[in-house]
Amino acid sequence: MAEPAGTARDRRRDLGARRFTFAVVTDTHLNQGEDECNSPFAVNALANRRLRHVVNDLNRRDLAFVVNVGDLLHPVPAVPALYDRAAARYLEQSAALRHPQYLTPGNHDVGDKPNPWAPTATVCDAYLACWEEHFGPHYRSFGHGECHFVIINAQLLNSGLKAEAEQRDWLEADLAANRGRRIFLFTHYPPFVADEDEPEHYDNIGEPGRSWLTGLVREYGVEALFAGHVHNFWFNRIGATDCYLLPSTAFVRQDYAEMYRAPPGPDDEAGRNDKPKLGYVLVHVHAGGHVCEPVRTYGATADAPVSPDSLPAPLAAPHPKTIDRSAFGFDMRQDWMETVEVPPSGGLDEFDRKRARNDYPLLGLWEMGIRTLRIPLSDLATPERRGRLRALAEHGFAYTLFSFGAPDTRTRRLIEDNGDLLSAWEAGFDSAAADRDLPEIAAAAATAGVPLYLSRLRSHDELRAEAGCYFHVVNHGFDIADRERIEALPRRPDLAGTLAGLAFRLPAGAPVCETLAAIDELAAGLGLRASVHLRTASFDPSQPERDDLKIAGRMAEALFTANTLGNVGVFADTLVDHDRGYFVRHGAYDRLCNPRPAARVLRHLNAVLAHYPECFGEPAAAKTIAGAGRRLISAGRRGSIELMLPEAVSEMAPARAFPAGEETADTTFIDLVSGLDRTGAATGPVAAVRLHC
Repeated sequence: MAEPAGTARDRRRDLGARRFTFAVVTDTHLNQGEDECNSPFAVNALANRRLRHVVNDLNRRDLAFVVNVGDLLHPVPAVPALYDRAAARYLEQSAALRHPQYLTPGNHDVGDKPNPWAPTATVCDAYLACWEEHFGPHYRSFGHGECHFVIINAQLLNSGLKAEAEQRDWLEADLAANRGRRIFLFTHYPPFVADEDEPEHYDNIGEPGRSWLTGLVREYGVEALFAGHVHNFWFNRIGATDCYLLPSTAFVRQDYAEMYRAPPGPDDEAGRNDKPKLGYVLVHVHAGGHVCEPVRTYGATADAPVSPDSLPAPLAAPHPKTIDRSAFGFDMRQDWMETVEVPPSGGLDEFDRKRARNDYPLLGLWEMGIRTLRIPLSDLATPERRGRLRALAEHGFAYTLFSFGAPDTRTRRLIEDNGDLLSAWEAGFDSAAADRDLPEIAAAAATAGVPLYLSRLRSHDELRAEAGCYFHVVNHGFDIADRERIEALPRRPDLAGTLAGLAFRLPAGAPVCETLAAIDELAAGLGLRASVHLRTASFDPSQPERDDLKIAGRMAEALFTANTLGNVGVFADTLVDHDRGYFVRHGAYDRLCNPRPAARVLRHLNAVLAHYPECFGEPAAAKTIAGAGRRLISAGRRGSIELMLPEAVSEMAPARAFPAGEETADTTFIDLVSGLDRTGAATGPVAAVRLHC
């Protein structure tokens, strides 16, 4: 198993052994009563039940502690009668939590940060006293293992209160006393949302407090910062510090629904009840770093505490930081770093727009365990984008750049200046211009030190022959039938020592496993690698492909097969739906960036392969069984894994493992859509794994 293209410039640090795990929840917004709520939004009435589910879910996990980064309550301290009752409800629910809990005050808990347009009362001594009466200190620190954890009251910054100066002196002294330790910082308000120098708005910390805080973060090398308040996910950097802005357990901030090129769903309350975006994170602390595992709760509720043993535990895919080998990635056709300007709505901001980047594609890649990405030149176009690519490379991502034709001066400079960032460069070329363009392409790749992959532009005659009629389309990539052209390329003197591989196309109608195996054999015979483009759409640009389970099945088959072959990697062409334009098709995520079946299947299949490596590894063998669908089997040293893809697209049951050579009654079945163990409850095709050690 290897990267889809080239040898990655691995910028990851060695994580080492996992030491412990903690959870971060935020914006729980507890109401004063189970069925009472002082919000006009219906979804807010579910906050108590949603937190109860989260507590149940946390209790089934092995955690060192839990941190809530603020807005524990929905009633604000300006309404003390409701505040006191909501605080009592929070403490009642927290009593069921079996892990130590540390609390961070939010603006609903101690008042808004000081600003003249604040929609509610601002922080003051009286509100701080309310917090202390119910929850104790509003800033503190504690240690666990070799790490130091710091909780601050972000509402105090720029307030001019005596408590601000006291917190400032304390924080500076606390950080100085722990210089050299691994430090994790928790704050309700994030320092910024999109850019460190962005103007102040409702969701960030204003100056001079922002620069003071970010200066301390840099000076003391804080490993990670966790913030709430925004009820959405973002990942930022302050120097070398990872900054995680986290989703709520209760509701989504609907002003940020502006990030998506689709309207909210009919039951989403204009985006506020976008259930797949609710959840929390697990932070796995290793000897040499940390990784965050997002947990989507999908707005689940509970009416009472339950036994931790009664809750199912879905498998989690490995984080890209922890993946040694990856043979399946995505073609980043859509702008996965897109920044939009959120209009002032009059709800929380009224006097200017605010910038926000849609980081949900990034969250999706993390949760699926996807490491390898195919990116266009535009992702290298600006210093901001290049900086983000480098930051994300430290989180495990490997990039294959794609372009067409001989590079102009600007393109060549971009590739040369960023060669250390790229795993490979995939250059498309026109066969009619090969003698002109290939020497220049090869020279640029050699200068940059980037492994070169070539992809042949398909001619109009070829496209017409394949589709049966003429379409205005652009297509590229070698076909297994192009053997004569393929074998000629390594013999070209101008490609000697530079050509690392070829890009192939795997059209929608082709069998996945068999085609990948043939490509792998061809590439191996030439001493090359193959980067295979898995197409979701058909030849006809007018025909949509919206069969989610068919798409999930093809992606799963490609992931499974490619990870058993030595010379092939796959890029799937659709991470997020294409719901307009040409070749309309579903992807792993919809246009709201919420998971479709393909995302769930890929996540759980990656988890199965990571959890049971000794039951997997030999080249996959595929067969189609009438009435039963596709079966792919790969054996390992201590067992085997069988991927089951149903014939009827109304059912999806993707994986199962047996001891090598025989099927037994005690096989473990894992449903890849849910990630849950379905052993003993299977009624038809299911996904399953058995570790036979």
